[in-house]
Amino acid sequence: MNTRFNQIDLNDPVARHMRTEFSRLHVEQTAGQALDQLRAHPPRERVIYFYVVDEHDRLQGVIPTRRLLLSPLETPLRQMMVTKIISIPSSATVHDACEFFTLHRLLAFPVLEGGKIIGVVDVEMYTEELEHLERSERSDELFQLIGVQLTAAQQASPVAAFRNRFPWLLCNIGGGILAAFLSGLYEAELQAVVALALFIPVVLALAESVSIQSVSLALQLLHGRQPTLADLWEKLRRELVTGIFLGIACGLAVALVALIWLGQGRVALTLAGAISAGVACSAVVGVAIPNVLRLLQRDPQVAAGPVALAAADMATLLIYFNLARFLLA
Repeated sequence: MNTRFNQIDLNDPVARHMRTEFSRLHVEQTAGQALDQLRAHPPRERVIYFYVVDEHDRLQGVIPTRRLLLSPLETPLRQMMVTKIISIPSSATVHDACEFFTLHRLLAFPVLEGGKIIGVVDVEMYTEELEHLERSERSDELFQLIGVQLTAAQQASPVAAFRNRFPWLLCNIGGGILAAFLSGLYEAELQAVVALALFIPVVLALAESVSIQSVSLALQLLHGRQPTLADLWEKLRRELVTGIFLGIACGLAVALVALIWLGQGRVALTLAGAISAGVACSAVVGVAIPNVLRLLQRDPQVAAGPVALAAADMATLLIYFNLARFLLA
């Protein structure tokens, strides 16, 4: 793909690369008046969105081209414009703009200064070959490229990398401390059936491995896309079924070893049930965390692993100990 992305410094002010010629419409106009204005003064640049401003040039809303063309002529622009505006401040860098494209997957963003629109940045800043991006099979490649460049920029400074990664590792620290606390709460069960303690590492290792597998697959599927709740529900449903299959297979294998080694049927049953449920739960957590983080506009590449592992550990231990208490009491 022939792009100009590598020719742009990520630390450049985004205002240096924005387009200052864009289509303004007045908030008091109707669709018919706006179209008459556009016919009288045709835009010289490619039109992605129409920007609606007031008499002081303050941005009031955004209208997609299709909506303007297909709306009745008497429809006021106020009624058809999108008022929830995602804009880029004039103080932002190209690096910041990359993050906006990665998180929101819009084709263009207005650049604001003091509430007034001063320019527009769009996907053409990064490539000369994009036309009809919404239908292009290569659009995902562009957003992957932006994501890779963004991640590389974030990791360029050791101090920045530390600040970006360490807070999420606190999830593992907190999870480890909480795991020790939970073990103390179930000390009576562990003392009564020592075999429970013997199998804690394998129970946790299986849950963590499946969770990380699910995180990795979820990140591959995201590719900078902004997930929807409907997509997330379908992914969780599929991963739950997969997790159940994995959990049953792993649980039976470990339970068989425990039964042959220790000859304790109830311990083997506890292991089979706990691993089955823990692995299924961990698979769902592994898919959910990256998608939820992306919905919250956080970087799942850095945060998803630690959060998913801590959640998988806690869920699996609670299932394991409570099932042991029920079956071995």
